Amino acid sequence: MQKTRTVRLRPVRPAGWWFDALLLAALAGLTAALAADRLLGVDRAVADWADAHRPAPAEWTAVVLNYLGQGSPLTLIALGAGVLLAVRVRSVLPVLPPVCAFVLNYLTIGPLKVWTARPAPSASTKDPFLTPEQTLPLFQHELPLKYAQSYPSGHVANAIVWYTVIALLLAPLLRSFDRTVPPRLVTVVRLVPPVVVLCTTTYLGWHWLTDSVAGLLLGLLISRVLRRVPWDDLPLPARFDSPDRLALFTSTP
Repeated sequence: MQKTRTVRLRPVRPAGWWFDALLLAALAGLTAALAADRLLGVDRAVADWADAHRPAPAEWTAVVLNYLGQGSPLTLIALGAGVLLAVRVRSVLPVLPPVCAFVLNYLTIGPLKVWTARPAPSASTKDPFLTPEQTLPLFQHELPLKYAQSYPSGHVANAIVWYTVIALLLAPLLRSFDRTVPPRLVTVVRLVPPVVVLCTTTYLGWHWLTDSVAGLLLGLLISRVLRRVPWDDLPLPARFDSPDRLALFTSTP
C-alpha cells in the first residue's frame, strides 16, 4: 500500500508571503506608472544609449546569448527532462512541474501583454513604423496585436520560470543515473541565464527597460509559486505512480 503523504507548502527564500506581495505590488506600481506616462524618459534614454553603443560584434554576441531565453526550446527541454525522469522513476510526477509552468505562463504573460498593448522600441524602425514617441505608451489597442506585445518581456519571464523548472529537475534526473550535481550549479542554472537574457533583450532594443523589469518581477512571482509546490507529497493515482517512489525533489520521505 502506498504511504499517505502529508502535503505542506515548501519553504522559499526570502521566506513568507510578504515578498510575493512585494513583487506583485511592484509590478502593479510599475504598470500604473507607465500607464500615467511616467518612466518613459528612462526607457527612451536606455534605448537610445543602447542604439549608440551597439557595434556589430557586441550585437551578434548579444543575439546569441539571448537564445538562452527562447520560450519554445526551453519548454521542450524542461518537458523532455521531465518525461525522461518520469520513465526512470516510473511516475508521472516529474512531468507535472513543466506542465504547471506552461499553464502559469500561458495564463499570466500572454494576457498581460495583450491587455497592456505596448509596442517594442523597434516599432519605429520597422512595421508598423511608428514615430519614436508613439512606441513608448501602453494601451495602444488600435495597433494590430502582433505589433503591441512588448510589456512585460516574455523572454525574461520565460527564462526565470523555465530555468527554475530545469534546475528543479536537474538534480533528481542526474541522481537517477547515479550522478550528483553540486548545489552551486543548480543555483547558477537558476540565476545566470535570466540575468543574461534581461541584459541582452534590453541592449538589443527588443524590449524597453521597464518591459524587462516587469518580466523579472512576474517571472520571480511565478517561480516562487512553483518552488512552493510540495511536488514529492502530491497524491497521485496508483496507475500513474510508482508504489515505492522516493522523494525526488526534497529530502522529505
